[in-house]
Order: sequence, then structure tokens, then C-alpha cells
Amino acid sequence: MLAALVSTAQAQQPVQKVQVGVLECKGGPSIGFIVGAVTNLACVLRVNGLPEDYYIATIQKIGLDIGITESTALAWSVFAPIAQPGRGDIAGTYVGVDAMAAAVVGVGGNVLLGGSNNSIALQPLSVQAETGLIVAAGLESMTLQPGR
Repeated sequence: MLAALVSTAQAQQPVQKVQVGVLECKGGPSIGFIVGAVTNLACVLRVNGLPEDYYIATIQKIGLDIGITESTALAWSVFAPIAQPGRGDIAGTYVGVDAMAAAVVGVGGNVLLGGSNNSIALQPLSVQAETGLIVAAGLESMTLQPGR
């Protein structure tokens, strides 16, 4: 009986994730509306000892999002169940909760979970930087597709 309890407890432990690299995304102007906004960004995953891996990110905010941004730069630490992901391994849909108010240069933190079997975590490496004037709050999702 004790062996069965130990076995069950071990099976329920979450898979440990290791920091594998940094995902940096940059984009140009975008306009937010009351319902939401869609922003496309060019991204690169940098993993020590591996070639750069390029992605296209589509970020969608649903909720309050009013304003205009001239540029956006985001950076996340990438945590995965493996130490060296292959090309395209972090592609997929990520979701998180976002609340942000920015004026001229704003800040916000966005923790996203997703990718293959929701096994990848994107944790803000630094704060989000936007140039422009925007007020936003709502659910955020991001889709990463392999790019060039």
C-alpha cells in the first residue's frame, strides 16, 4: 500500500523546467481599440551553443486596449522540460493575464504558458517597453510560428 502511495505521489509531480534561452521580439506601430488589438512581432530564440531560431509572434489582447504605439520590444526567459530545444520546438499558442498602463515608455509583465503540450513557460526577462500612449488590461494570447 505504501509503495502505491509513493508511486502515485511521484507520478503527480510536475515536470521540472530548465531555462534554455532568451526569446526577444520586436515590432513596429500598432493601434489598440476598446475590444482589443493584434500585434505581429519578429522574434529570435537565443540558446547558448545553438544557431539562432527565428519566429513570428502574433499577440492578441482581448479587453480594454486604447491607444497607439510606435514600437514594441519584449524579452522572455524560456523554460522547457529539455535543455536544448530543436528548431521550431517552442512554436505554439501561449496564454497569460496582462494588466498594463503605459505613457510614452510603459512597463508591464506578461507570464505566458503554452507551446507543445503547454510544456513551455515564457517568463519576462525584463519589463515590456513600448513607445507611445496606451492603456490596456485583459487576457493576452500569443502564437509563435517558425519564421526566417
